[in-house]
Amino acid sequence: MPHKINKNSSGTISVFLTVIIVVWSLISCRQSAEKYTQWSIYGGGPEGIRYSSLTQIDTSNVAQLQPVWEFHSGDADTVSHSQIQCNPIIVDTVLYGTTPQQKLFAINAATGKELWRFDPAEGFKNDAVHFVLNNTRGICFWQEGDDKRIFFTAGSYLHAIGAKTGKLVTSFGNNGKIDLHEGLGRDVKDLFITNTSPGTIYKNLVIMGSRVSEGADAAPGHIRAYDTKTGKQVWIFHTIPQPGEPGYETWDDPNAWKHIGGANCWSGFTLDEKRGIVFASTGSASYDFYGGMRKGANLYADCILALDAATGKLKWHYQYIHHDVWDKDLPTPPALVTVKRDGKYIDAIAQPTKTGTVFVLDRETGKPLFPVEERPVNTQTELAGEELYPTQPVPSLPKPFARQEFNESDVNDLIDTSEQRSIKEQLAQLDNGHIFTPPGKKGTIIFPGYDGGAEWGGPAYDPQSGLLYVNANEMPWILKLVAVKPKASHETWIDAGKRLYTQNCMKCHGANREGGGNYPSLLNVKDKYTFGQFATLVQGGRRMMPSFAQLTAEERAAIASFILDIKKDQSKTFVAPPQAVDSFTQLPYSGTGYNKFLTKDGWPAIKPPWGTLSAINLNSGEIAWKIPLGETEKFKERGIITGTENYGGPVVTAGGLLFIAATSDSKIRAFNKRTGQLLWQAQLPACGFATPAIYSINGKQYIVIACGGGKLGKQSGDSYVAFRLP
Repeated sequence: MPHKINKNSSGTISVFLTVIIVVWSLISCRQSAEKYTQWSIYGGGPEGIRYSSLTQIDTSNVAQLQPVWEFHSGDADTVSHSQIQCNPIIVDTVLYGTTPQQKLFAINAATGKELWRFDPAEGFKNDAVHFVLNNTRGICFWQEGDDKRIFFTAGSYLHAIGAKTGKLVTSFGNNGKIDLHEGLGRDVKDLFITNTSPGTIYKNLVIMGSRVSEGADAAPGHIRAYDTKTGKQVWIFHTIPQPGEPGYETWDDPNAWKHIGGANCWSGFTLDEKRGIVFASTGSASYDFYGGMRKGANLYADCILALDAATGKLKWHYQYIHHDVWDKDLPTPPALVTVKRDGKYIDAIAQPTKTGTVFVLDRETGKPLFPVEERPVNTQTELAGEELYPTQPVPSLPKPFARQEFNESDVNDLIDTSEQRSIKEQLAQLDNGHIFTPPGKKGTIIFPGYDGGAEWGGPAYDPQSGLLYVNANEMPWILKLVAVKPKASHETWIDAGKRLYTQNCMKCHGANREGGGNYPSLLNVKDKYTFGQFATLVQGGRRMMPSFAQLTAEERAAIASFILDIKKDQSKTFVAPPQAVDSFTQLPYSGTGYNKFLTKDGWPAIKPPWGTLSAINLNSGEIAWKIPLGETEKFKERGIITGTENYGGPVVTAGGLLFIAATSDSKIRAFNKRTGQLLWQAQLPACGFATPAIYSINGKQYIVIACGGGKLGKQSGDSYVAFRLP
């Protein structure tokens, strides 16, 4: 006879089933979290959550951490402010990383002893165009049986290196490497293309993005996948759609795909291996600050892309800025997270942005999990030919992790009142209001800034608590556009040099060649370079500077006559070979440089904090805690923690800790991940503008950080430092 269930027993069973479901969910989350015991992939794992399940170091003993080894590469370039931005990987007992001069190395991860070193420059001794020094943020590892390979980009080449030998795998590509200029569907041989962040591995594919110029001469940022064994290109996704492809209609000019560049995935990828989906976040289309030649929404610039990892086919996209004219590239691939909504656990992605917001989307559909408003914005512009997009998406939640506006009440109050008045007067003369204020000739406040909000270090995510951790910059910059004079019928070399400087160089080095942001002053270049050295630099590029190989020898010589002040050449008549005028690259406006809004002593014009670290509850959308990140010695003496500009990301652990370096005060810190309380800090030999890696060898847990310095005028370093409990 069947058991009769009464109302009360039914309720008891319902509660019991609910408990079972919750416990199973927690167990599933815990199992997922516990797999993060090593650091063999950039960012700690394919999901890009920068999480370690190791617990040997925890909140009770982290204060005992000590440095146990320091590896010196010996090739820092202190004159040129070299850097190390690499998040190293550890496979078995070997740590793989890169040096300031882009050498790849392998060391014993327990001792720091060098095993081998590979110098990619050896194959390019006389090739300034294809080997351009670049900042390498990471590498990737692939294995099939005993075949173990490291893939990394140096210059414009993707290299395959034997993980055991440190030698080129000659069966891959062309004698061990692939020229990233090839296979894009149009001739870009004279354009700048490299890669800063590593690709990702899916089965026997290495999927690659690119770094390209941010000027009108940019190569297209198409995403490609290569066979890990042969180097053969397997698929390509056009980030600037071609005729017949979805998204092509979002560009008003039917030929835009032939000329426009950018829309590139420069920050790397995350991967859902189970679903076979690779996620990419793209940058703006070029030119960054004027879009008169690329009217429309401009898909797939400024998009989160979900691609079939095996074929490159688009599954879904989400554009977070339409027709970007503010250089608001998505700075990091999305973190793959799990969010609790309406009592259910949903696999999602969390995408931090330069604007200080986070977009949380369903991983399979791209549908926002919090409401997003398409908000009308100001489209009034004084720039001829420009057509701004009428709306921009603004998420209701999570709440912004960085300030969104810079108003008179926000002016730096740590300086004297007379300078405060001066800054307020300057602020009143600039276009300001919100993050989508149109650029113009008057000058426009860009805030939180070109370098964030969020930046390339990326977020960390804790599967145990559902908290997302984001470090941010809150620095106002000033964007100013000026009209570019057309080529005159008769020019001297100095006239041509000034015109070409305005078209090609001013957007980075400033109207008066004084530099700004990450770009150096050119005022004393004549004391550092001969004509031949300068011409080679312009042709080949170096680090942040792209190649200008598309300029003729006569044009490069004219620029040299201006910048190097070669008076004997300046009065010569400039005669350049005839060239077809390209309306897509000969733009009517150019920016005057990347200019921070600073006090006379070089502090940000806005009141602190200038750098922050936030914990965001992805289930509720609320900020769990937010603290200043980093110290400035002058104000620390007055008891004021200002935060500093910061570059590199955090790592969160199951031991209750959040580790981060990134700051300009050359420290690495550990915080209580639930409260933000500082538990430990250590002085580094140079600023750790990179993301730490956490791993275990022989039962010992290590934290390692690259100490390359170089940014923000800081001393360059050449070392990696590892910490461990005694």
